[in-house]
Amino acid sequence: MGDVAVGARSGYDGEEHRGRPVESSEPTAENAVTSGNDPESTPSGTPAEGQPPAVGTPDEGPGGSAPGPRKPRSFWKELPILVVIALVLALLIKTFLVQAFSIPSDSMQNTLQQGDRVLVDKLTPWFGSKPDRGEVIVFHDPDNWLAGEPAPNPNPVQKVLSWIGLMPSAEEKDLIKRVIGVGGDTVECKNTGPLLVNGKPLNEPFVYPGNTPCSVDDQGGQFKVTVPKGYLWVMGDHRQNSRDSRYNQSDKNHGMVPVADVVGRAIVRAWPINRWGTLPVPDTFDQPGLDQQSSAASSAAVPLPVGPESIALVGVLPVVAWRRRRAAASRTR
Repeated sequence: MGDVAVGARSGYDGEEHRGRPVESSEPTAENAVTSGNDPESTPSGTPAEGQPPAVGTPDEGPGGSAPGPRKPRSFWKELPILVVIALVLALLIKTFLVQAFSIPSDSMQNTLQQGDRVLVDKLTPWFGSKPDRGEVIVFHDPDNWLAGEPAPNPNPVQKVLSWIGLMPSAEEKDLIKRVIGVGGDTVECKNTGPLLVNGKPLNEPFVYPGNTPCSVDDQGGQFKVTVPKGYLWVMGDHRQNSRDSRYNQSDKNHGMVPVADVVGRAIVRAWPINRWGTLPVPDTFDQPGLDQQSSAASSAAVPLPVGPESIALVGVLPVVAWRRRRAAASRTR
């Protein structure tokens, strides 16, 4: 600390003899601390004769006093930083964890009412989880299912809040339905029901009161379909007021929803607060034998639309058969 000695000092502090300090005959104490160029400290702690006066260290305040507490940053200076951190966290949560969605129609009554807000789990699909029977899912419009529906017109603030996940999605063309059949399942409706999955009737207390499980009409309410691998068959709980897989069988996927179009599973009804609750899988989807798919259903692994892969497969089959015949002929020689 400059040239000032710190710690214990040798000699007899403050003792004087005839106007001169009394020299100590004892060696300097082991714990004495002196500066590198100050061989000796005076008893009073003042600089030795001929040495410049001590100067305060950077740790000292004005006049060599101890520094005062650092003045905290102003709240208004920290506020922008906090806002940016909150926005980044909200965007990450919306992208990878949970996103809020608003229910725009009555197709899922009474499970979900128009205006309800649900939280959708977007995390588990990252770990390979696939939608299962009975789950309520949100998915992108597979092939213009929402044609003719009024488009929302959010203001700029709503757009920003929707983008970061602080408000339900307003512009994305998403739908919400219940999964009835997964890849390999056979789903069937005859007359008014019950709905059959792999030949097993479903007990559906979640169907809107007054509705029948199956709709008697010639628009798609009567059907028997086999769901290809990688696709889903979905239906609304308000059976007579839901434009679901039944009524989109003329699209490119024949009414099926590609698993790749699924945003996530709706797990919680979060708003309004008096309707808060979870969205569990009904017990009817856990009944024994529901997973026993027929051999015909299990073979439905090729996607419905005919594409280049299907054409290539058909073209390579004759080559494979020809090679097998040549191999068999060579073994018989």
